Amino acid sequence: MKLSVLIPAYNEEDSVGETVREVYDVLTKENIPHEIIVINDHSTDRTEEILNKVVTEISSLRKIDNSFPNGFGYAVRCGLNHFKGDCVAIFMADASDSPDDLVNFYRALVEGNYDAVFGSRFISGGKTVDYPPVKLCINRLANSLIRVLFGLKYNDITNAFKMYRAETIEGLKPFLAAHFNLTVELPLKVVVRGYSYTWLPNQWANRKTGATKLKLKEMGSRYIFIILYCLMEKYLTRRDYMKNKKTN
Repeated sequence: MKLSVLIPAYNEEDSVGETVREVYDVLTKENIPHEIIVINDHSTDRTEEILNKVVTEISSLRKIDNSFPNGFGYAVRCGLNHFKGDCVAIFMADASDSPDDLVNFYRALVEGNYDAVFGSRFISGGKTVDYPPVKLCINRLANSLIRVLFGLKYNDITNAFKMYRAETIEGLKPFLAAHFNLTVELPLKVVVRGYSYTWLPNQWANRKTGATKLKLKEMGSRYIFIILYCLMEKYLTRRDYMKNKKTN
């Protein structure tokens, strides 16, 4: 089974090269068939220049330009239109995710025959490094609310680190989110539409260079929109989008 790793990159000149090399090294060492796709999200720094160099060094790397407007969600959606693997994971360009977790998630997806595997930084084995206290507080409150609204045991819906089968991604379309709220739209649709999933611990470390792209003040209403949309789908669509729904 081939794994596609999508890495959206907006002005990540300080980290994107190292991130790609680390992902490649780990997946190659573990003999996991893969492709790495970096989506250049209208960067204005040296991100594209660096990627053009790395492409010549790593045969499994593809660089594409975001054909949508600038935005994390748009960049990921662009990548979801181009990946060729049997399963796909979203990986952050700022080196906040661990390549070793890709290996663990891939094996869980294949061996457990799940439609998706979610990451949690807040269960046994999970870890965060230098998580800003205010963001951490907001994160836990938001995830607690989502758990209550959707009746979930899983506690880290807002975590971007997740893996999906290709057919699962097809079943989650169409996508609405344009920014970081896509990280909530994808797993909530997995839950609401009846796809199988499990969760594993994963590690997250705050970026060492550059500025965070997540702006909480700008994202609040966007997250609320996606949560409410998925909640309406859960209760008002009469299960029209359920996995393997039979039609008369």
